[in-house]
Amino acid sequence: MNYVIRGNNLEVTEALRNFVEKKISRLEKYFDTPPSADAHIALSVIRDDHKVEVTIPFPGVLVRAEEKSADMYASIDLVVEKLERQIRKYKTKINRKPRQEGSLRSQLYENGNTPATSVEDEEEPIEVVRTKRFQLKPMDVEEAIMQMEMLGHNFFVFTNADTDEINVVYRRKDGRYGLIEPE
Repeated sequence: MNYVIRGNNLEVTEALRNFVEKKISRLEKYFDTPPSADAHIALSVIRDDHKVEVTIPFPGVLVRAEEKSADMYASIDLVVEKLERQIRKYKTKINRKPRQEGSLRSQLYENGNTPATSVEDEEEPIEVVRTKRFQLKPMDVEEAIMQMEMLGHNFFVFTNADTDEINVVYRRKDGRYGLIEPE
């Protein structure tokens, strides 16, 4: 795995770089052959918060996590734990479903990254407890944000009047808004 480490308001020292690489390399144990993905790691310090963001595009799945704490090394440990949980969860899903053409499991097998199984990977099955259906009214992004705020939700699905495609607006942790569009 290749490591792309950058610091915002922080100088990435050799010791910090080595610590990050050592911790992130722990994720490779979940694959029979080490994936050839680029791990993008952003380290930043804002006031007293030491924030770590990690994005790793594995074949067929994007793994991303972020954590912040009062100590950079603690933030790195926390984000690696979160990434390990995500990978175990994906592997559990993969191992439960039969191989299907185009599935995440078959993509991982095709690329030689056969997930190893273990007893600790067992999780409760995912259960959908409620389904909602509604009309997608064409609207612009600003109106969708207004609707989301009026409903008190963190996201809102709508048909974008400009592109005539289904989009999602969402409230980010920093209080600003994000937009998800199909490619």
